[in-house]
Amino acid sequence: MTPPNPTAALLIIGNEILSGRTQDANLNYIAKKLGGVGIPLKEVRVVSDIEADIVSALNPLRKCYTYVFTTGGIGSTHDDISVDAVAAAFGVSVIEHPGARVLLAAHFGENNLTPARLRMARVPEGATLIENPISSVPGMKIDNVYMLAGVPEIMQSMMDSVTSSLRHGPAMYSVTVSGFVAESDIADDLRALAARYSNIDIGSYPWMRKEKFGTALVARGTDSVAVRKAADELFGLMKTRDANATLSEA
Repeated sequence: MTPPNPTAALLIIGNEILSGRTQDANLNYIAKKLGGVGIPLKEVRVVSDIEADIVSALNPLRKCYTYVFTTGGIGSTHDDISVDAVAAAFGVSVIEHPGARVLLAAHFGENNLTPARLRMARVPEGATLIENPISSVPGMKIDNVYMLAGVPEIMQSMMDSVTSSLRHGPAMYSVTVSGFVAESDIADDLRALAARYSNIDIGSYPWMRKEKFGTALVARGTDSVAVRKAADELFGLMKTRDANATLSEA
């Protein structure tokens, strides 16, 4: 029996995100990276640095999706509690991973392995390490949960190191049609067009530039022929109202 196409969810962990102090820069990268290998990101949640909140968010996600990625909370300070929370979600202990300790000793020096730095060698029991080419401090994987750093540059290096090991799905194909047309002006025609192409995703995204309203219409799916056919119709629809409408593929 052919397994269903893989899906993914993202759990962003951190009070700094929820307070607005830090703007999340990881969602966009992860969504594009996964989409590039045919793994659609289906759900994103943001939770605070509270163990019970992380557990209650993670458990439904890991049961619902093929892969779950977490960002944040695997550093050296008291509020980095993602390891403890994920261990609690799986009902396992937290241990010091010998391989992680070796990596930290190579990076900081054995004599400089303070208790704070050794916190970064802690993993949920049974977890394997995720390579971090930038700072050597590893991420970790347990079952279908991938725990990544919150720092964007480090998260990206970790994400790059695991993507090839994931089960890829059919590649996504996307075409965007954009023009200075108010969304409400084309809503009825767009609804009818979307009904004719129910096998692909057609979205409408309004914007405003130079005090003029515009809309981006996006056709997206795994059937490139159907996507392009729908996009051509979207382009025709847009051109009837804006002669300078544009079409771009991704």
